Amino acid sequence: MATLLVLCRFVHFIVVLLMFGACAFRPWLLGTHAQPALDRQLLRITRGLAWLGLGSGVAWLLLITASMAGNWGAALQPATVQRVLGKTFFGQVWVWHLLLNLLLVIALIKPWPVLRLPLLALLLATLAPVGHGAMLDGLSGQLLILNQVVHLVCVGAWLGGLLLLVLILRSPTPALASILRRFSGVGYGLVAGLLVTGLINVRVLTGQLWPTPLFSGFALILLIKVLLVLGMLGLALLNRVRLEHCEQRVSALKASVTLEWLLGVSAVAAVSLLGTLPPMTMAG
Repeated sequence: MATLLVLCRFVHFIVVLLMFGACAFRPWLLGTHAQPALDRQLLRITRGLAWLGLGSGVAWLLLITASMAGNWGAALQPATVQRVLGKTFFGQVWVWHLLLNLLLVIALIKPWPVLRLPLLALLLATLAPVGHGAMLDGLSGQLLILNQVVHLVCVGAWLGGLLLLVLILRSPTPALASILRRFSGVGYGLVAGLLVTGLINVRVLTGQLWPTPLFSGFALILLIKVLLVLGMLGLALLNRVRLEHCEQRVSALKASVTLEWLLGVSAVAAVSLLGTLPPMTMAG
C-alpha cells in the first residue's frame, strides 16, 4: 500500500506541476500570437494530463482511506470515504482539489482558455497542505503552507516550462535564442525561489539546517533530490553560456533540455517519497 501511495503521489504531483508550468510559460515564451500546431499539441497534452490528474487524485483518496482504515475494502465503502472527506484535514482539502481538477477537465474540453491558468494555480495551491505542510498548527502552519505554495509554483513553472521548451525545440522556431534568453532569465528567479523555500522547509520540519544522519531515511532522499536539482542547474547554466548560434545545434540543445526535464521529474519522484517519511528532528 505504501509503494502504491508513493507512486500515486508522484503521478499526481508531476501532472499538476507540468500543466501549471506549461500554461504559465506559454504567453511569456511565445507571446499572445497563435501558434496553431504547437497550441493544438499543448492542448492535447494538457487534456490528457488533466484526466490523469483526476484519476490519480481519486486513487490517492482511496489509498488514504484504505491506509487509515487498515484494509483495502474500506476504499470501496462510500461511508468510509465520506468520513475521510468530512472528518480529516486531508479530506477537506481534497474535496476542493478534486472539484478544481474536474472543473479544469471541463474547461479544457469546452475549451475555455481564460479559465485554465486560474484553475491550475488553485489546483497547485491545494497541493501545498498535503503532506508535511500540515504538520504545524496556527500561524506557523499557515506560513509553512504559504512557503510550500511558493515552492510548488517555482518547481511547477520550471518543470512545465522545460516541457514547453522541448515542444518548441521539436519544430522550426524563429527567434529561438530570444526564447531561450527569456526562459533563462525567469529560470534564475525560479531557482532562487526553489532553493530558499526548500531550505525553509527543511529548517522548520527538522529543526536543523540539514537533517542527520546524512545517508539514511529522510536525509538520504533529500540529498538525492538536491543532487538532481543541482544537475538541472548545471545543464541550465551550460545551455545559457552556449546560446550563440543555438539554431545550428538544435538537436544537442533538445537533448540537453530533455535531460534537464527528466532530472526534474526524478526530483519530483524523490519528493513523493519524502512526503511519506517522517522528518528527522533534532534530539534533545
